[in-house]
Amino acid sequence: MPFVVTENCIKCKHTDCVEVCPVDCFHEGPNFLVIDPDECIDCTLCEPECPVGAIFPEEDVPAGQEVFIALNAELAKQWPVITVRKDPLPDHAEWDGKPNKLALLER
Repeated sequence: MPFVVTENCIKCKHTDCVEVCPVDCFHEGPNFLVIDPDECIDCTLCEPECPVGAIFPEEDVPAGQEVFIALNAELAKQWPVITVRKDPLPDHAEWDGKPNKLALLER
């Protein structure tokens, strides 16, 4: 069962998770990361690395955020792979924990 990046990553985009991924399954968009479900090997290394708690096993995605399962799969096909940690977005602290950020996702 793959891992899924959920709403709290939007407008934060910490990349601590990408460096621990042994199969390079993270893809980077303008203000969000996704995990390619076809590449993810369910190793569990990324989940504890996320400082905003935005990564979940697919079966544990929080209620109301199930749309992110399909969104990760869709955007992983469009966005480039990221394997090296970068600084989070400049105003990431302001967005951590804010609900209803899906409309702010930049493609």
